[in-house]
Amino acid sequence: MADLVYPPVIGFARTWFKALDLRFDIQGTEHIPRKGGAVLVSNHISYLDFVFTGLAARPAKRLVRFMAKDSVFRHKVSGPLMRAMKHIPVDRSQGEHAYRHALKALRSGEIIGVFPEATISRSFTLKDFKSGAARLAQEAKVPMVPMALWGTQRLWTKGHKRDFGRNHFPVTIRVGEPVHPEPDEPTFKVTERLRERVHDLLEAAQRAYPGVPKGPEDSWWVPAHMGGTAPTPAQAKTL
Repeated sequence: MADLVYPPVIGFARTWFKALDLRFDIQGTEHIPRKGGAVLVSNHISYLDFVFTGLAARPAKRLVRFMAKDSVFRHKVSGPLMRAMKHIPVDRSQGEHAYRHALKALRSGEIIGVFPEATISRSFTLKDFKSGAARLAQEAKVPMVPMALWGTQRLWTKGHKRDFGRNHFPVTIRVGEPVHPEPDEPTFKVTERLRERVHDLLEAAQRAYPGVPKGPEDSWWVPAHMGGTAPTPAQAKTL
């Protein structure tokens, strides 16, 4: 079935990016396969991460089907759009249904987008990974493509107001070489390898990021270990 909704949504997003005057630094998009199934795995620091993760797949002319919490699909505006773009609702109390849906999509040659931290990281550091991405890749016999986003938290993240003004925010995206899990490799080992790759890409994105806080009051988006005022991982966990 043709994608009638997804391409116009992408066009709208690109127009919006221009209106916000976002500055992109994207590297590694050649690692996203041009055909066949794959699991695209990213860190999660913003409500808008799915938009930017999907953007990284456009040079390969691929559309990403994201796994997202089912409440997004129940919303009167986002729900119809999410279903029309063939994203996958996840009911955390009945996750196997979403898993089977994603597995079928991977076997049919789709790219599935996963945020294995499950929720936004308030500390902007990498949280522990759930094993779902590794399980899917192993069972579907497809690669996992790690990537990292940085700067997206400045637009809209948990605990902070949206900032959609023309602030010339930079957004840095790094995509890494595919991770190929072995069929008999323990899933927790695959998950550990995947997390290490995303962590390395996140640090690379942070090093390359040109933006700096305008002052102490603007350092909330910088992790504590980098001198910012974001919560530490321990503090974020209590939140």
